[in-house]
Amino acid sequence: MARLQGVQDGEGGLFARYAFRESRRRTGKVMTALRIGLLHPGITVGVGAMERQLDRAKDVDPVLTELASLKAATLIGCEFCIDIGSFLARTQHGATEEQIRDLHRHRESPAFDARQRLVLDYAEAMSQTPVRVDDRLFDTLREQFDPKQLVALTSAIAWEQYRARFNGALDIGPDGFTEGGVCAIQIAGAETAPVAATT
Repeated sequence: MARLQGVQDGEGGLFARYAFRESRRRTGKVMTALRIGLLHPGITVGVGAMERQLDRAKDVDPVLTELASLKAATLIGCEFCIDIGSFLARTQHGATEEQIRDLHRHRESPAFDARQRLVLDYAEAMSQTPVRVDDRLFDTLREQFDPKQLVALTSAIAWEQYRARFNGALDIGPDGFTEGGVCAIQIAGAETAPVAATT
């Protein structure tokens, strides 16, 4: 159970009603993370603005950014993010069930092509503490993506770090988005060695 009780239906005024409506439109329910975030409406406005910009940035194939975000969530261990990320990747961004199921073994799985493996390597390297993006990996990324795309991809992965750590600190668990469907598995701790490109 989350450490804070969030804003309930009928509370929080006009902004909360709008946020609840948008959450239901996008996911079919009001997310616990949103209810808790609305305890500070000003920060929630900023979070919402970033979420909208990431959704609108179509510079990189959405399935790539969603898989990369989901990979980061599995490494950090955010159960809420893994739950909703698996749901969104499959239902709204075109990821296959096999990709979600095999995310923890992306280098060996035939479900991923070379470009997808590269992006997942990047998400893995960015999810280390400290970050371990080596020059070889980044040079390989430059061959596949232009600078604007690299900023968009990096932002999507970094934003997942924010979500995962916010949810983890406040003990926000899964909301049941993947009940009856495929869900990525949590990876027990990020690798400690630098990640090299695998193209």
